[in-house]
Amino acid sequence: MSDPQSIDGVLVQWGERLFYPRVRFRDSKTPRISLPRGQNRAAYFRARIEATVVRRAPQVMVKVTGGGRGMRAIAAHFRYISKRGNLEMEDEFGRPSTGKDEVQAVLDEWRSAGTAIDDEGFRREAFNIMLSMPRGTDPSAVLAAARAFAKAELCDHRYVMVLHDHQANPHVHLSVRAESNRGLRLSPRKADLHRWREVFAEKLRELGVDAEATRQASRGHSRPYPPLWRLKAAEQGRASLVKSARSSEARSSATGHDAVRAWSFVAAALEHSTAPKDLQLARSIRSFVSRQEPQREGSVLRRETTLRAPEVRR
Repeated sequence: MSDPQSIDGVLVQWGERLFYPRVRFRDSKTPRISLPRGQNRAAYFRARIEATVVRRAPQVMVKVTGGGRGMRAIAAHFRYISKRGNLEMEDEFGRPSTGKDEVQAVLDEWRSAGTAIDDEGFRREAFNIMLSMPRGTDPSAVLAAARAFAKAELCDHRYVMVLHDHQANPHVHLSVRAESNRGLRLSPRKADLHRWREVFAEKLRELGVDAEATRQASRGHSRPYPPLWRLKAAEQGRASLVKSARSSEARSSATGHDAVRAWSFVAAALEHSTAPKDLQLARSIRSFVSRQEPQREGSVLRRETTLRAPEVRR
């Protein structure tokens, strides 16, 4: 009989690579996501894997959509998200603001809070963040999760949020003042966005909403077409940009291959288990991997799905 602890160890090792890749910035100040300790760690990754490959849980979206470089730009965004004061806007204290006059009062507070913000500036004085879930999600749960997310991640900043539930996907627009109450400046990186997705998904799950924040590479997704700037660079013969684009494509391909490899090791470990649920999960993973864009993975996909199983003590 296979050793359950050894199976769990493989599950945790490769599960971390699937869901929490290492941050590659040496000077990164991005806080690490807290994970369960001990035996709960393996159970945690089993649940995350099942949500991704079996239930296909809805994926959260957290996106930085821009930011104002002065009060004019910030005011324009406030008018947009509040529909000129017709939608309720909520600040970091949970205070509601409706109507043009109340929205203007919030803008006046932002202008003079901390370092004064001019009408026009040279740096971002606010970041616009959108937190979204697919159609069918309860809008009130999306707002409650966004509120909990902001308190956890932006607690030292001024921010406002507005729920938009009149479109297909319920989403929250969150505008945060770049300078914190302690004078530190917000500067979101890719690692921050990944953590933000994880935190938003966690807050939704705490409210009973099935939500996941699985990386695109782990889900077998890649960009379906090159961005417009890349096509224009190729047309105009801008070699440096084309070379940079090719390097980016190579990194994306390598990341996809790494994800397939990690899925294969997880499946191989579970196949050593005597628990029927683990064996069924292994079969689901094999089926999931076989559908992950085979045209992109090619021979790598076929080779990695037949990898030798990791050593499991018997």
